[in-house]
Amino acid sequence: MTVVLVALVVMLATALAAVVFYRRGGAWHRVATTPPPSVRRILFPFVASALSERALDAALRLARAEDATLLPVFLARVPLTLPLDSPLPRQAAVCMPLQEAIEQRATAFGVPVDARVERGRTYRHALRRTIATERFERIVMAAARDGGPGFAPDDVAWVLATAPGEIVVLRPGAEDQLAPKPPRPRRARVSARSAAPARARDPVPS
Repeated sequence: MTVVLVALVVMLATALAAVVFYRRGGAWHRVATTPPPSVRRILFPFVASALSERALDAALRLARAEDATLLPVFLARVPLTLPLDSPLPRQAAVCMPLQEAIEQRATAFGVPVDARVERGRTYRHALRRTIATERFERIVMAAARDGGPGFAPDDVAWVLATAPGEIVVLRPGAEDQLAPKPPRPRRARVSARSAAPARARDPVPS
């Protein structure tokens, strides 16, 4: 009788272990008993004129503290004379280095990045399309200062009034902008011999 009880206990323990663990690729892996929580996402919209380094660092610190993914969205303005899906080579030339700068800084913070590009007739239109289609829990954005690059006060007020989730607005200084560096002009190599001839010396007065 005792042997039968011991056998039943062993069988129950084996069945329980099979439920909690499963074998894959020669190793044992734990089966999650509850679904993993959804990854938080922080929306970071920015425009072509410049990128606020301070606002970006604030978004990255929040993402690192919350184990969230940064969602940087480049807002591209498309003129009314063009279809909304028209190629925008000039804005693309600005967007690429800015997104690379964001990814490099996010790597230093250890934050994953899921970059996007959203088009619109205005920055607010592009931001409205972003809010309607993307999932996020928080928005971090930079407000323009003294007419500088960033979101205008009307756009910031519209986001505060209509956008869901938590909203963080920073107003960085003009020196805080991380803008694409202009191409360095090529310097003409001018040797001393190829320079303009020196002006003849005036006669020494006697």
